[in-house]
Formats: sequence, structure tokens, C-alpha cells
Amino acid sequence: MHRPTITLHGGPVRHCDGLQRRSFLKAGALGFGALTFTDVLRGEAAAGIRSSNKAIINIHLDGGPPQMDLIDPKPDAPVEIRGEFGSIRTKIPGLHLTELLPRLAAHANKYVFLRSLVGADGKHDAFQCQSGFTDKDLPGVGGRPAMGCVLNKLLDKSGDTAPGFVDLMQGRPFVRNSARPGFLGGTHSAYRPDISDLFPLALSVGMKAEVEKQSFGRSESLALSQGLTASRLEDRAALRQGLDGIRRELDAHGSMSAFDKFTQLSLGILTSGKFADALDLAKENPKVLARYTPRIVAPEWAGNVGDTMESPQAAQKFLLARRLVEAGVRCVSLSIGDFDTHEANFPRIRYLGPLLDHALDTLVTDLDERGMLDDVLIVVWGEFGRSPKISPNGGREHWPQVAMGILAGGGLKTGQVIGSTDRHAAAVASRPVHYQDVFAMMYRHLGIDAQSTILTDSTGRPHNLLDVGQVIEELI
Repeated sequence: MHRPTITLHGGPVRHCDGLQRRSFLKAGALGFGALTFTDVLRGEAAAGIRSSNKAIINIHLDGGPPQMDLIDPKPDAPVEIRGEFGSIRTKIPGLHLTELLPRLAAHANKYVFLRSLVGADGKHDAFQCQSGFTDKDLPGVGGRPAMGCVLNKLLDKSGDTAPGFVDLMQGRPFVRNSARPGFLGGTHSAYRPDISDLFPLALSVGMKAEVEKQSFGRSESLALSQGLTASRLEDRAALRQGLDGIRRELDAHGSMSAFDKFTQLSLGILTSGKFADALDLAKENPKVLARYTPRIVAPEWAGNVGDTMESPQAAQKFLLARRLVEAGVRCVSLSIGDFDTHEANFPRIRYLGPLLDHALDTLVTDLDERGMLDDVLIVVWGEFGRSPKISPNGGREHWPQVAMGILAGGGLKTGQVIGSTDRHAAAVASRPVHYQDVFAMMYRHLGIDAQSTILTDSTGRPHNLLDVGQVIEELI
């Protein structure tokens, strides 16, 4: 099994004790540009805010999931609107989902089905699902920050074992840097381990051109540092022994005490082994790993070179998110693609729906069995919905008028539907919920009042965390 690599990089530097040390230790490839993980920790501590065990798992359905083909079926609509999928009853009286989501239907009491999400910008990235804002907001000072980057600024780590925000998004969300820090600056950037070996996901030609222009994020090609060979990377025991040797050397010469506390913390995180272990799915119980692996077969065209569809193994991203939360990460973002169904909507969703159904319900059940579900708020959504009318090539087009979402955990009052749409799932008929309302719930889960908390941009101007977001009272 391929694993995210742990890399020693940077040449030797001379500290005040006269000893030469490598400049920095990093797991994977961090998206901090010229800033080190130490800088991130230093900036967070400056906020002086408390710690907790609460966490967020933010799941982006890349491309825009079709609401009527998943959680808002319209069986009485004309065939050119309702499509191919039948509907099934759920554990919630009166609620039907499509036949593609039998697990969610059976455990519907553990979920909130949001059918009336409004305020979509209509753009193909995950930024609105990461921040609640569009990229047009505050462009003069770098734009709004993603929520995870806000948490990097506001909250201390729970212990010293993991960064606060880990971005596992692939495909379009990664290419367009959807988890960017905005006006908070690079110090509060996401931690981005390279999971492309674990979860191969082809980029379209356009995406490849975009990523070549970007300077953020992980490297697609990780070079090995001096002393770390490919064979040693395959030998986890030898790698751990090498890391332990670094710690012993630092301690023996007293150089750890010469570092400021932020350097100590960053080295502690990256040499403790807990965070690196969380990224290593080979350390998971094989029975649990199998539990997260759906017995579905990808279509022949899925996973081919140039196609941006996930393999069934992508469900294990949800397991990776659970492991990271257990290791102390506050916010994990991941993506499942490709819901961009301008053509072949039905064969694509016939595959992606069961993949989502298996992955999400396994995560929720797993967290519940571990006693973690109330502490972890899960949000599943996309950048917009899909058009009611099926196009001549069997696709559904962009539809920012209404989108869908699914929530679970976080101590919410689950087992309910929020909002409704008209008979074609084309417009909100009742209880509109804005993207920012969902963020108000996420911030609330972490003990942050989005209405009273202020961030300051690079010019010194204050900004509320959200402009229009309100807590969804039905869920409290």
C-alpha cells in the first residue's frame, strides 16, 4: 500500500549552541509556501484561544451533486425531469431518498437532509463550501479565509500531536486552492499531505494547466532527502528508528531547549509518530479497512486516464478523516469527484451514489460506535445543484438556484429534513438555508460565536466571521 511520505528536507544549519541541525521536518508536503509549520503554530498561539476535542469533517462532492437524484427525488415529475432512479422509504416517516442510498435510508434518524440550500455562487470549486463566501469577497486584501484556516488562527491544538486543519481535497478543489487562507496569510494555511498515491485521481487537461500555474500546496513529485532512500521509506520500522534518532540527538545536546516553544511543538508533532501513524492506513485494523471498502465495481470508463472519477477505494478517505480527527486534527476537508454531470448523469450517479452511501454511513456508524459522533460534525455538500431538465446528452447542467446537503453528528437533532423544493426540485419552496447558515452551525459546534468573533485583515480592518449566517435553530 502506498503511504504519504515523511520527509527530512533543508540543509544543515548552525544554531546558537554551535551544533548543525536540519532546518525542518515535515510530513508529506505542507502547503505553507516559504513558511514553516513552526510559523503556523506561532501564529495560532498568538490568538490565545482555548482547546477542545470537537472536530469538523467537511466533505465536498466535487462538481455539484444532483439533488433530485440523491436526497430529493420527484417521482411524480415528468420523466424528462425525474430521471431513471426510483425512490425508497426511509426511517423518517414521509421521507424518501433515491434507490441509490439504501444505507442512509435505513439509518435516516442519524442524518439531517438539507433540501433548500441557497446562495451558491455557481463556480466550480470548493471555496464556498470551505468559507461560506465567494471569491469576489474582499479580493483587495487576499479574499476570505477558509474555515479551517480561521480555526488555525483562533484555536490552540488539543495537545501537540497534529495540525489543526488538514486538507485532503483532490481534483478541482485542490487545483483551485479552495482551502486557501485569504487575508489571514500563509501562516494559517492548511496542512496538505500528498495522498495521490493512496487515492489516484486523474486531472482533466484544463486542471493540469491550472495546477502548473499554482505555487501553493503539496508537491506532486516528492524528492527524497539525503539519507532517506526509497527502500527506507518502504520500511516503516527503519523510518521510525531514524526519526527517534533525531529526537535523541536533539535532546542529548540540549538543543531542544534552545528552540522556542513553537519549534519544539512542531518537532513534537512531526516526530511523535501519532500524526504520521494516522496518515498510514496500513496501521488500521484490516477488518475496519475492509469495512470502509465498498463492494461496488467502477464502470469501465471510470478511472481511465483523463477521467476524473474516483475508484471505490475513495471511500477510505472517510476512514483517513476519522483517523486524523482521533489524532487531534480539528478540521478535515476531503472531496469525492466527479459529480460534474453535464453528460452521462445517470451512469455516473448510479456509481457515485452508492459510493457516497457506503462511505458516509460507514463513517457515521464507526464514529457512533467509538463514542465520537457527538464530538464530530460531518457536513456533505457541493458547490451548487443540478438542473431539473435532462439535457439531450443525458446530463444535468449547473443549477445554483438550489443545492443539497447532508449533516450528521455534532450533537445535532438528527432524523429530520430541513426545507423543501417545488415539484421539479428547481426552486426552494420552504425554509431556505444559506451556505453561511451551515458555517454558523460548524463554528457553534467548536464553541465559536460567528456573529461576535472578529478577524482583522492585513490593513487592520475588522471583519465578522460571517456576514449573513445564522444558526439553524431546528438542529439545536
